[in-house]
Amino acid sequence: MKRLMISVSGIRGIVGEGLTPDVITAYSAAFGTYCKGGKIIVGRDSRSTGEMVRHAALAGLTGVGCDVVDLGIVPTPTIQIAVEKSGASGGIAFTASHNPDEWNALKFFAGNGLFLDEGQACELKEIKDNWLVDYVNWDKIGHVTAYTNSVDDHINLVLSNPLFNLPAIRKRAFRVAVDAVNGAGCNLLPQFLAELGCEVVKLNCEITGSFPRNPEPLAEHLTELGKLVTEEKCDLGLALDPDADRLSIVDENGTPIGEENTLVLAAKLVLAKQPGPVATNISTTRALDDIALQMGVPIYRSKVGEIHVVKKMQEIGAVIGGEGNGGVIFPDIHLGRDSAVGSIMVLQMLVNEEKTLSQVMQGLPHYVMTKQKVSIIDQHPDEILAQLTAHFSDCEQDRTDGLKIVRPEGWFQMRPSNTEPILRIYAEGRDSDSANALVQEAITALEKIMPKSGEKK
Repeated sequence: MKRLMISVSGIRGIVGEGLTPDVITAYSAAFGTYCKGGKIIVGRDSRSTGEMVRHAALAGLTGVGCDVVDLGIVPTPTIQIAVEKSGASGGIAFTASHNPDEWNALKFFAGNGLFLDEGQACELKEIKDNWLVDYVNWDKIGHVTAYTNSVDDHINLVLSNPLFNLPAIRKRAFRVAVDAVNGAGCNLLPQFLAELGCEVVKLNCEITGSFPRNPEPLAEHLTELGKLVTEEKCDLGLALDPDADRLSIVDENGTPIGEENTLVLAAKLVLAKQPGPVATNISTTRALDDIALQMGVPIYRSKVGEIHVVKKMQEIGAVIGGEGNGGVIFPDIHLGRDSAVGSIMVLQMLVNEEKTLSQVMQGLPHYVMTKQKVSIIDQHPDEILAQLTAHFSDCEQDRTDGLKIVRPEGWFQMRPSNTEPILRIYAEGRDSDSANALVQEAITALEKIMPKSGEKK
């Protein structure tokens, strides 16, 4: 189906093209059947198509007898926590995360609050594709109720963790700029920071139905936030994606520190108090390896995707984990990427170090990462990867996810996206020149393999 992405990141597409009401209802009914008609928690981000997606999904869920608890516009981690703590059979977040306005998606959670893994996702797809949906009679149709305190529950859960010295954080009275991209984080982060005694300067913190900047919180999209931080003399700036599971940070000089370093800061804080294994995906910065080495703990890597990292964390008993896209996972709170958790960890680090954020960053390992993407909408990713593997046959390769070429001075990786019809290219080196040279090597190889599609997007 045109531009419909099906993966462990859910069912995602452009509304009106791949993602249509009938598709949404069919997958929701299949998910309700998979959950055996139990209680389902739902919530959504702020995009304009959210109400249509919500109504179509509710039709499918109630049609198979599920009672639905609707949280409204809330972050994805808020939904995960609600599923886990409520004893629900599962949950759905209606969000396309960092994708542009025209996209939307359904992200499915099991009853433990975790995303469906590959086996579970295959079972769900089998129910849908073979139409094994258990619709119920008229007198067994499910009901929908609203619950409006889920953000408060989320905040209270994070604040209750003993890792955080709340009196010390509140005493600092941080001045924090927040760019919530008019997304679901508008209903979480400003309130959460206020609870921590922060003075919040808001940017893009209104639910309007559209995103005022590119919704992916990469450094190049945070110019306005950086300017606000310096003008308002803030201690730092925090930027979110539309469903507020990712956190990107700007220092007191208005300079983005790079979303990769959100997890690096969090790991340094946690490992100082709770030494133990670390888990992340194959695309995350080497700086995390350096931190683990400094702390004398092992680090393990998985495929890209939250559920892959979480399963690795469970396997090794990780004390901290996450992804280099700004996604921090702290299992002592819950096993999901969470911008509130990342935010309080950064504030606690600043309290502990008694330094500015730019000064703290000077003490961290330094690498430069370059990220680009190439459209493969008309190409089969497995064929591309097979040709790339042959092209780089003389190099050290890691095939955990896509193809990663490892060099002494850095690395580059090419892998199909779980969320868009693109091939992602990541490269990391000690400086910009080396990172750019590595990513250009990858692009040159791609141009030889698919000369008509090798144009950078």
